[in-house]
Amino acid sequence: MRYAGDEPVPLGDALAAVSEQLGLGSTDALLTLERHWPAVVGDDVARHARVESVRDGTITITVDGTVWATQLRYLEAVIVERACRHLGDDVVSRVRVRVAPTPPRDDTSA
Repeated sequence: MRYAGDEPVPLGDALAAVSEQLGLGSTDALLTLERHWPAVVGDDVARHARVESVRDGTITITVDGTVWATQLRYLEAVIVERACRHLGDDVVSRVRVRVAPTPPRDDTSA
């Protein structure tokens, strides 16, 4: 949608245009996945993994441990299939998993 130079632009339209130009993907896709996350990955996994972004057909997921990262990598096809049920067929085609850094341990309390 084009607007004349002096016309105000609705914020949602401006953000969508900038996101598209940067290849960030739809914020609607991210919000939809967040809302349905337990249905996509299961309740147990959802407690240890969160969806960070949906960009260029890739869901980026952050997990709190390497065991969960391995689990999600094995489940990639299932996650893509379930995500597509909520987002549409051509929105997601792969999963990227990263492990969140663990906070430093406080040994002074021992």
